[in-house]
Amino acid sequence: MNKTLNRPIRVLVAKVGLDGHDRGAKVIATSLRDAGMEVIYTGLRQTPEMVVNTALQEDVDAIGISILSGAHMTVFPKIMTLMKEKEMTDVLLTGGGIIPEKDMQKLQESGVGTLFPPGTAMATIVSYIQDWVVTNRNF
Repeated sequence: MNKTLNRPIRVLVAKVGLDGHDRGAKVIATSLRDAGMEVIYTGLRQTPEMVVNTALQEDVDAIGISILSGAHMTVFPKIMTLMKEKEMTDVLLTGGGIIPEKDMQKLQESGVGTLFPPGTAMATIVSYIQDWVVTNRNF
C-alpha cells in the first residue's frame, strides 16, 4: 500500500471489443497486484459501457485498457465520454498495446493518460499509476 493513501490503489484491467489476446493484460494485472494494488480483471470482450460500469461499482482509482486490435481511436474516446457522463473525473484512464505514437499523442491530448507500448518496464507503469492516483484522486 502506498503510504500516502489509506487503502490500496484499485485498478480495473480490461480488454475491450473482439481482441482475444489477453496475455499482456494478465501480465500487467499480476504486476500491479504484486506491487500492492487491488486489481479487478474483467476478462475478454468487454464493451466500453461494461468497463465504465464495473469501474464505477468497484470504486477504482484507475482503468487500464489493453488493446491490440487497432480500435484504440474508438475505444478510448468512448470510455472517456462515458466516464465524463458518470462524473468519474478523478479516475485515471490509461492503457497500452499496439498503438501508433501519433495516435497516443492524440488520445493523451483528449484526456487519456499515458499509454504504454509493448516492452515498457513494469516499474514504469506501476510508478505512473501510483503517482497519478496520489496526485489526482479525491479521497
